[in-house]
Amino acid sequence: MTGTSATERFARRATLARSVRLLAQFRFEQSDPDRFYGALAADTVDLVADLWDGVTGSPPAGRTVLDVGGGPGYFAAAFTEAGLHYIGVEPDPREMHAAAPRTHRPAGTFVRASGMALPFADDSVDICLSSNVAEHVAQPWRMGEEMLRVTRPGGLVVLSYTVWLGPFGGHEMGLTHYLGGYRAAERYARKHGHRAKNDYGSSLFAVSAADGLTWAERTGALVAAFPRYHPRWAWGLARVPGVREFLVSNLVLVLRPS
Repeated sequence: MTGTSATERFARRATLARSVRLLAQFRFEQSDPDRFYGALAADTVDLVADLWDGVTGSPPAGRTVLDVGGGPGYFAAAFTEAGLHYIGVEPDPREMHAAAPRTHRPAGTFVRASGMALPFADDSVDICLSSNVAEHVAQPWRMGEEMLRVTRPGGLVVLSYTVWLGPFGGHEMGLTHYLGGYRAAERYARKHGHRAKNDYGSSLFAVSAADGLTWAERTGALVAAFPRYHPRWAWGLARVPGVREFLVSNLVLVLRPS
């Protein structure tokens, strides 16, 4: 399941030191988003570049990457600096402009659209990426099918998402999501006086590792699946039913359309 040839290069980067460094950044997601998302964007570029090299044997510079749920531009800057042509898709204009007053990121092209119906032709991009978006849409695998549709044969689809039963599945609700999604959402609203940004049932959904793997295997395009933030020696957790729902935290599905 780990797709040795596709993941060999990234596996060398997936060390315990990297895991600890990324985990330390998570606490800044709300208080210092530039710091958090900047670090995440740099790591995501490394992930995509290594996977592209693994499946094609060449660097990704000059290729077009379509980022579904690209947000305010942190990924745009990082991918553009790495030499890729970046297109970001974001349905929420508030998210699209969230970083603009503090950071000027003219890099890339942005399109306001839904991942459920991407406004791009079949086989039109080299790489299609979705980072931590699938858990925020009611039909994540419909989005996955759209990502496959717009990616050319021999290209790369990287769909990474937060597993609901993992420790970060509740997002800002913390570990209260183990009480149940709706119950945790109501508890958050009572405590803070407003609904969570990632509100269960509307902008946050329970997406399992098993569901993602079942969908990806059914497409016939799956080449690798592994925990995004774990060191290489822990990747085997993705192969263990039940255990993976609690310990994988974030699952990466790597697909290559043919």
